[in-house]
Amino acid sequence: MIKKYGKYLNTLRIIKTYCVKKLAQTNFNMADNQIWVMTSAFKGLSLDKIVELTKGDIGAQGMEVCVFRRDGTRKDHVATHLDYEEFGPEQAESTIDTFNKAGLRFSIGAYENLIGGDPAERVKNQNHLLELIRMAHLLGGNENGVVVGTFVGYDYELGVQDGGFEKNLNRFRKIFRPIVKYAEDLGVTVVYENCPMEGWRPATCPVTYNNLPATLAARKLMYALIPSKAHGETYDPSHDVWQNVDPVDVINASDMSRINRVHIKGTRNKKDAAKVHWGGLYPMQSVNPALAKRAGVPIPAHEWDRHHYEPVVPGFGDGNTTDLRGFIEALRARGYEGPLVIENEGGNSSHTGNLGATVQGFKAATLYLAPMVWTLQPVVGYQYSGPRTELKHGPTKDMPVRTMGGL
Repeated sequence: MIKKYGKYLNTLRIIKTYCVKKLAQTNFNMADNQIWVMTSAFKGLSLDKIVELTKGDIGAQGMEVCVFRRDGTRKDHVATHLDYEEFGPEQAESTIDTFNKAGLRFSIGAYENLIGGDPAERVKNQNHLLELIRMAHLLGGNENGVVVGTFVGYDYELGVQDGGFEKNLNRFRKIFRPIVKYAEDLGVTVVYENCPMEGWRPATCPVTYNNLPATLAARKLMYALIPSKAHGETYDPSHDVWQNVDPVDVINASDMSRINRVHIKGTRNKKDAAKVHWGGLYPMQSVNPALAKRAGVPIPAHEWDRHHYEPVVPGFGDGNTTDLRGFIEALRARGYEGPLVIENEGGNSSHTGNLGATVQGFKAATLYLAPMVWTLQPVVGYQYSGPRTELKHGPTKDMPVRTMGGL
């Protein structure tokens, strides 16, 4: 019986395998995700030049435009590519025209400490976020998909106290409730990135948790405290990978209505002497260098050298502990249709200070992602085939700049 029908069974298996594969490809390509560029890697370039590189050399479909304070205290990965000090309806119209001409989409962001640190700087950061919300409104806000990316930050002095985490949650609620209400009234969404900012304090500090939304638990608590849908998150899987958390599990446990953006960068987890000495659960601690040398104990070389990993550009010459394919499959299976924003912090790319290497890193990451999120086209290969809708012009009436004191 088996011999008699064996060839038919084999044919059926082949047909089944083909159909399953085609169905998977069809489902996977139902909605192509756009690939974007985060402009922090192009600090010295004009917006027009970055638009040219993004569309031409890199082949991406959009940008997260960084608009940091020019007088801010943060020095790493900062850039200011829109003039927030002279921004009104006319500037908004010109910006939208620039992106429509290039066929690109965009959002804006600046990442600072808004609930901790120096009190005067904290207020300046809060006021700057309000300015970005106003800008996003003038740029069409949610109707154009122009969200505002930010950190929340952390009050370290509160954090080291008993109950310090919850005290930071309460600080967040007090500060962000009026901010989120302001954004909601203007039709804008504020999104928080999950980087712990582990290097945001001196290497001598005992802990490295410096940004409230660094864990899924924190983000869920934040949404429970402020239920408005006018705030959500930018999820970066690499920040969970070096903490030995599987981003797929995080996505499956997340409220997908809150995930508005995804940052793409890789992580290479190190297997080095420092991890053997200090363990994987705790940051490296800094002690007297002479004592450490005498004892044969590794200590941090700088503030960011506290955990045992390094950020990498996916597909650009470095190993990657992050399973981006598995993550993106899970992300898309849960219905994510937003952009994948490449955040280039590669030691062999943006950190070289070489423009060519920076562009190459972005291009390599784009090509690496393409088979996962774009449709396979005849002859030309994987190409973005999703909608290319034009941005609409925002309000023509200007509105005053608000401050925290006026909310």
